[in-house]
Amino acid sequence: MRASERMSEPVRTGLGVEAIRQDFLDNLRYVQGRFARVATLNDQYQALAYTVRDRLLERWLRAAESFLRNVSRTVCYLSAEFLLGPHLAANMLSLGIHDAVREAMSSLDIDLDALIEHEEEPGLGNGGLGRLAACYMESMATLKVPAIGYGIRYEFGIFDQEIRDGWQVERTDKWLRYGNPWEIARPTISFGVKFGGRTEAYNDDQGRYRVRWVPEREVRGVAYDTPIHGYRTEGANFLRLWHAQAVESFDFQAFNVGDYYGAVEAKVRSETISKVLYPNDQAAAGKALRLSQQYFFVSCSLQDMIRIHLQAPGKSVASLHEKYAAQLNDTHPALAIAEAMRLLVDEHLLPWDEAWQVTQALFGYTNHTLLPEALETWPLGLFGRLLPRHLEIVFEINHRFLNEVRRRFPGDAARVARVSLIDETGEKSVRMAHLACVGSHAINGVAALHTRLLQQSVLQPFYEIWPERFGNKTNGVTPRRFLQLANPALSTLITQTIGEGWSTQLDRLAELEAHAASDEFRTRWRAIKQANKARLAHHARAHCGIEIDPDWLFDIHVKRIHEYKRQHLNALAIVTRYLRLKADPGLDLVPRVYVFGGKAAPGYFMAKCIIKLLNSIAQTVNADVDVNARMRVVFVPNFRVQVAELIYPAADLSEQISTAGKEASGTGNMKFALNGALTIGTLDGANVEIRDRVGAENFFLFGQTETEVHALRAGGYDPRVLYESDPELKAAIDLIACGHFCGGDRDLFRPLIDSLLERDDYMLLADYRAYVDCQDRVDQVYRDTERWTRMSIRNVARSGYFSSDRAIREYCRDIWHVAPAPLDADETTAKAPIDTDAGTDPPRSGAR
Repeated sequence: MRASERMSEPVRTGLGVEAIRQDFLDNLRYVQGRFARVATLNDQYQALAYTVRDRLLERWLRAAESFLRNVSRTVCYLSAEFLLGPHLAANMLSLGIHDAVREAMSSLDIDLDALIEHEEEPGLGNGGLGRLAACYMESMATLKVPAIGYGIRYEFGIFDQEIRDGWQVERTDKWLRYGNPWEIARPTISFGVKFGGRTEAYNDDQGRYRVRWVPEREVRGVAYDTPIHGYRTEGANFLRLWHAQAVESFDFQAFNVGDYYGAVEAKVRSETISKVLYPNDQAAAGKALRLSQQYFFVSCSLQDMIRIHLQAPGKSVASLHEKYAAQLNDTHPALAIAEAMRLLVDEHLLPWDEAWQVTQALFGYTNHTLLPEALETWPLGLFGRLLPRHLEIVFEINHRFLNEVRRRFPGDAARVARVSLIDETGEKSVRMAHLACVGSHAINGVAALHTRLLQQSVLQPFYEIWPERFGNKTNGVTPRRFLQLANPALSTLITQTIGEGWSTQLDRLAELEAHAASDEFRTRWRAIKQANKARLAHHARAHCGIEIDPDWLFDIHVKRIHEYKRQHLNALAIVTRYLRLKADPGLDLVPRVYVFGGKAAPGYFMAKCIIKLLNSIAQTVNADVDVNARMRVVFVPNFRVQVAELIYPAADLSEQISTAGKEASGTGNMKFALNGALTIGTLDGANVEIRDRVGAENFFLFGQTETEVHALRAGGYDPRVLYESDPELKAAIDLIACGHFCGGDRDLFRPLIDSLLERDDYMLLADYRAYVDCQDRVDQVYRDTERWTRMSIRNVARSGYFSSDRAIREYCRDIWHVAPAPLDADETTAKAPIDTDAGTDPPRSGAR
């Protein structure tokens, strides 16, 4: 039956045009309080969001009831970031109602695309870490793996980025200013979280040693749930984010005596905890707030897990690990290990050894970095002031662990110091990665190279103790958002070519390869890429004021701005090409558009300087008539998921040029390849596996390997020797240094130039010549249109491995030991009402 013919479906849950149309009008009237004639764009968006949400909730409740009945083992994914992206289009795709919604809106003379564009993107993540968490949540729902995502409901997310005079300027991300129709407030699910104060030791009435925590203050965490629906399945999970509130929001006595600030001081102080994503932690106050955030969300999450578990008859906390598999997404949630011990030992009175067995069996730890400075540590004084009981627990864990190390490696004091949870060099600090390793039964990296380097470097001492705990889980991305949603024309061509179902069986993309020999198929492939490039060109014109030609090669470098990601190596190569054209305007070079995007951490000066350099080069190049007919540079501001969905499909060349041995994995590299871009990159992170999968002949490789980088450093690397010996490199650096791109200001980029010539920590100069020569090879291949198209097709056809579905299956098999839950599509929710987390609402006072 056609969607438009389903006239008798339930209005709130039907998938046909008429049901959707009527539900939209009902939500517009009874939720938004508007009638069609006076409804604003936001009213229309909200009404449609609630209409789609109605259909999500039906499936979510049905899945939750099934999980409850089947006592399903559940994954709890603990992450400080969840970069979900816009919900509306993604949920319409997963439900399979996009065409029906478009027809329903068209019948009301409403532009669906305008509603999709209007949506505020939740900025609850900084980049790859949060986007990976979102991909994994979507894949778990698609695969019917019961899961709860736990994090923080930041009132203000990652900042909105503006570019003023070439510099990054941060603006507050007010993603909640119009409300969030996708979330459900759960005010009865709330937990107290303590901070500061002191501890008191005592013996209980049975003579057992106990510790009581007497806090300085307490805040309350309140749950907000967002349903996460699987693609074309009955599978549905949810993301539970915690919002901080004061235990008592208003001091009436203080108000009565005229202390108006004091009357609300507790509210302001408490709510600061969930106010903003990643506060600048260079100052002591920022460090304290960030540590508070991390403890706040893991405490709420663990208390919630225990609450749900104990609702089942006959359950005790001693079997918590049988109900849940909890994954620590990097070190931000590592405090969960100490908090689990506090709850099990202090609150639920388990003996230490039994509590430790439960804790280790419960947790797995994913490491996302090889940078020592990114492995979180917290000053001992700060940690003890904020979390006095947890410091005692960390000391006890460390004492028992080091005794074990001493027994296994007698007389090896250096080893004991390396693995200790407490770093005693300089200012003493708690090593969170060490706590995560000791308290988890499984430790994984996120690319084959990354995992090997973890075992050989930053986590080597732990690998020597527990090699069986280590494993690799190469990252993946969801093809539903980053191919079907972002690149609908290519998705349609794929479906027409190999049939339905490929997005949940991504290995089937291999069937495309046989069609690379077809002239007609290659012509259609190029036409789709051309249309995607035209779409990005329109965005660049509208948001950057720069005209770019879709017929040119689109060379794209979008990711977080960081020195190790080497956007400034790309800048040096652009300056080199600029100088070549200035010297010989008739030089035959492939016309290129260089597209950059990404945010720098607010306190990271060098990254901000790189953004300024890129924009200064863009301003000069784009205005220079000698070169701007064959090269242009664009910095797209405020890179986020919505913008990424425009950029990935438009790319001809994907820049993945980090210093070998620095990038854990990357997922942007996978999204580009999945959309038919060819990669220019080093053997770093998942680039290694991408090259292995797509074929060395379809990948532009340059630069030193991680081993060569290490050897060069060990041999006394001197970047000035390279600078003096390579005329093009010297000319590029000198042109930047002399102020050519910034009105003659010789000091503006001096910090960048000095860092390159004096240290070059990320080996830009060492890789410069290989990179420039590789870019020349790119030109040569791009001139052969048919060859380039075949390479593009092969990149897509051989990228099936990089699905987040594959990664989740591996986690389920090797770490979580969780199986997909059986779901019956015909189940109804006519039974007793349930809480969608597989439990019932607790008393209003919270969990304890």
